[in-house]
Amino acid sequence: MSAPTGAELEALRAKAQQDHRNLRDRIERLSDDAIDLILRDARSHYAWSDRAVTDAQLQEIYEITINGATSMNTCPARIVFVKSQQGKERLAKSMKPLNVPKMMGAPVTAIIAHDMEFWKQLPFLFPHEDRRHLFEGNDAYIHDTAYRNGTLQGAYLMIAARAIGLDVGAMSGFSNAVVDEEFFAGTTLKSNFLCNIGYADETALFQKLPRFSFDQVCSYA
Repeated sequence: MSAPTGAELEALRAKAQQDHRNLRDRIERLSDDAIDLILRDARSHYAWSDRAVTDAQLQEIYEITINGATSMNTCPARIVFVKSQQGKERLAKSMKPLNVPKMMGAPVTAIIAHDMEFWKQLPFLFPHEDRRHLFEGNDAYIHDTAYRNGTLQGAYLMIAARAIGLDVGAMSGFSNAVVDEEFFAGTTLKSNFLCNIGYADETALFQKLPRFSFDQVCSYA
């Protein structure tokens, strides 16, 4: 894919700038209710109702997620939505025993992974400048970029799921090596974390745990 140049590039830049102005004119900020839904009053869930999550909802989550920022538009995240009983049983092999029921009870469990060869797609994702030379042979830079930006995309996915009315519960407590062997053997993908997706059973909730105040963790320079 070749990058636009000249008048075509200028027109695209002007449109992008005006589109952003129009967005800000249309929506100055999210409502307090919207912020409560996606972050402030959102909770991590580990018990689920039997209400199904549709493929259309998962596709919508992805379409929102993919618009989140990543460095150089690398977009390294790769997602496996585990829905079937067979898939759940394969995933259960990797998990600590106490976490298995939490995963098995969720309608969907997303494996958030990243592709260690993401940089080979840069001519498509970042067409105006070929930056593959920054990554080729530089394993540490590849790892840091893939892990950091894949994690960001996993967080975007969680917020996107909440934004369309679903609940989520991110999970560690599993063996990445087992997940990689079970789902990604022979590929360049590496797992990061898991995220259950569905409609929560709120009866399993306990009180929200403490958070640090601004003054405890923030400073000015």
